[in-house]
Amino acid sequence: MIDIQGWSPEPQETTEILQPGPAHGLAGLLGAPFDGDELPPLWQWLYFLERPPQAVLGPDGHPAEGRFLPPIPNRRRMFAGGRFLQREPLRVGDTVTRRDEMVAAEIKQGRTGELLFVTVRQTFLRDGQKIAVEEQDLMYRCGAPDSAPPEPSYKEPVLRRTPWRTTFTADPVLLFRFSALTYNAHRIHYDEDYATNVEGHAGLVVHAPLLAIMLLELPRLAGHKVTEFSFRARRPVYAGQPVAVVGHPDGELAVIAAAYASGPVSALTATFS
Repeated sequence: MIDIQGWSPEPQETTEILQPGPAHGLAGLLGAPFDGDELPPLWQWLYFLERPPQAVLGPDGHPAEGRFLPPIPNRRRMFAGGRFLQREPLRVGDTVTRRDEMVAAEIKQGRTGELLFVTVRQTFLRDGQKIAVEEQDLMYRCGAPDSAPPEPSYKEPVLRRTPWRTTFTADPVLLFRFSALTYNAHRIHYDEDYATNVEGHAGLVVHAPLLAIMLLELPRLAGHKVTEFSFRARRPVYAGQPVAVVGHPDGELAVIAAAYASGPVSALTATFS
């Protein structure tokens, strides 16, 4: 049973000068241009990274304890969604302060037991002025997986009839590079034995933030300035699983994944303006 009574983490602030290296690293991973100094929305995920000592990591690769990590046993974590509002772009060379605070923690009953949803808000300040706000929805569950992972089927996804679309299939090298760029040591992204036998996945899990960034590449490469973005992760995407990244200028985006037996399904959906 999940018990978070008395858990009320204090806000924290981190200040950083935004360097060009991480942005050029992500541009290389995506095979997309990065010119100038304005960071595209969500590329702030490359900055303000926590680099904990190896000795404090738990069995999943995350720190065993942390300010915004719930104190629950056998914790398993997934990125469930988020929202981003940008008043002004973050720029390379800026000195930016990020203020983190927990704004919600709710226990819900899922099909396989209790789930804990935690929302962390990150406010970005430049010269004391608020320039952007992000909220991350994180889902936690306790205990061992309830069943063996399903057998994957890698049929090509059917593309929606949308003006913007591209396809890709993540491999372990891509996942490793994104984990390195974001300093993410969660073992579901690089340790297949752990991902399948401990956390019950069907393979290496593609990072939800990577999928969200790839969605926003559609309007970016089409010349659209995005100031507001919201996304929801609906089901995991695995290495070797073909996906279609689709969108429409009216503000709708989606990742369509090849499903196990039922055909293509929405793995991640989003809206932008």
